[in-house]
Amino acid sequence: MADTALQVGIIVGYMLVALGVGVVAYRLTERTAEDYYLASRTLGTVVLLFTTFATLLSAFTFFAGPNISYGAGPEWILVMGLMDGVIFAVLWYVLGYKQWLVGKANGYVTLGEMLGDRFGSLRLRLLVAGVSIFWLFPYVMLQQQGAGTAIEALTGGAVPYWAGAGAITLFMIGYVALSGMRGVAWTDTLQGAFMLVMVWAAFVWVASAVGGVGSATATLGDVDGNFLALGGGTYTPEYILSTAISIAFGVTMFPQVNQRFFVAESKAVIKRTLPLWPVLVVLLFVPAFMLGSWARGLGIQAGANENVLPLLLAEYTPAWFAALVIAGAMAAMMSSSDSMLLSGSSYFTRDIYRPFVAEASEQREAFLGRVGVAVFATLSFVASLFQPATLLDIGDFAFGGFAQLALPVGVALYWTDTTRWGMYVGIVGSQAFYLSSEFTDVVPASFLGGWSSSVVGMVLGLVLTVTVSLVTSHALGEDASVYATGAD
Repeated sequence: MADTALQVGIIVGYMLVALGVGVVAYRLTERTAEDYYLASRTLGTVVLLFTTFATLLSAFTFFAGPNISYGAGPEWILVMGLMDGVIFAVLWYVLGYKQWLVGKANGYVTLGEMLGDRFGSLRLRLLVAGVSIFWLFPYVMLQQQGAGTAIEALTGGAVPYWAGAGAITLFMIGYVALSGMRGVAWTDTLQGAFMLVMVWAAFVWVASAVGGVGSATATLGDVDGNFLALGGGTYTPEYILSTAISIAFGVTMFPQVNQRFFVAESKAVIKRTLPLWPVLVVLLFVPAFMLGSWARGLGIQAGANENVLPLLLAEYTPAWFAALVIAGAMAAMMSSSDSMLLSGSSYFTRDIYRPFVAEASEQREAFLGRVGVAVFATLSFVASLFQPATLLDIGDFAFGGFAQLALPVGVALYWTDTTRWGMYVGIVGSQAFYLSSEFTDVVPASFLGGWSSSVVGMVLGLVLTVTVSLVTSHALGEDASVYATGAD
């Protein structure tokens, strides 16, 4: 009982510190929609880098990541660490820098707003917002599910799943509604640094407890099967490449990540983050994935729906330290969820509410944004109570859905002959293809030896966007000149 009280106390204490940062940010936040959603586009290099880092590396990293390496081997560091880090860094420049130039010149807050203006189409704006909110929902749910299972495992069931997930949800509603992007960015910076320190501390502690890194790694050779082969001998190279591509392109279109392309203070800030990003990603994935692999070699028994990291920590570290690491995982989850809630709210108010209300004031929009945060978080919490799938399955599902947007958006940013019909067909066609592969037998889940339906759907979306654009004329209202500032 004493250990449980200590563990809960550590997690609550950490959350109160984060809430304090949010309160300070609230006092500095202007009561306008742009300041609430984008911190008036004033983020510098360190804050932009860490808020993006913390936003991306969520429950999927802290729990699904070690679970993957527990089942498939440590070589997944190459897939989800190095490969994803490099691909996303390239996309950050190719898509992100171009989007920053356009957004800065035209005052855009959301991707839907930018594309709707580019093509003079409210329907396209609504389509992009709808698709984004649809895929955002399961990923917010993933964070709540991860929080609930982590706290339940850490406390040995003393704090039940629903209470842990519910407490984290209420906390996120409070400080996101209060502080907006400025508070989210500041707390993300705190949380990103904290989770990086804690995962390395866990790595060192577990290694010391079992006789060093060499001893811990040597146990992997005793695992049955091809544990040290790429993908554990289970997955084909095509599947591994598909996973890396789908995740990298998918996170680029996550609303909470995509909006970071609008908030940089200057072009220098965007460019400086490019080489730093892969370094941060590798620094987090190496210890997280190795801990999962070591757990397998050390004989930790994790069930199908259990997360291996809390079990490993419970075995080899004291209760107070395990609670600190789980607090780091809570930081990862909250730093993703807060940004998701803020972005989902901005898509609702900017792309769905604002176009239909001619006299929507900035203050009322900011207020509705806060209400939207509460509604979205509550609905996803209710869905998380049913635990519909594993964290890996939910994350992979959402990555693939967002990835379908990436290539049509890239075409629109760089090719002035893109038409609204090309965008309609490219987005709807690829989304329909991907959803059919997930929910029906009409479209297979993989092609040609293991290429995932997500990657095949991306290619289909690109082909449809370009082909339909070539055979349709520019409709009245399309204005590629709004992207002229991207010629820099």
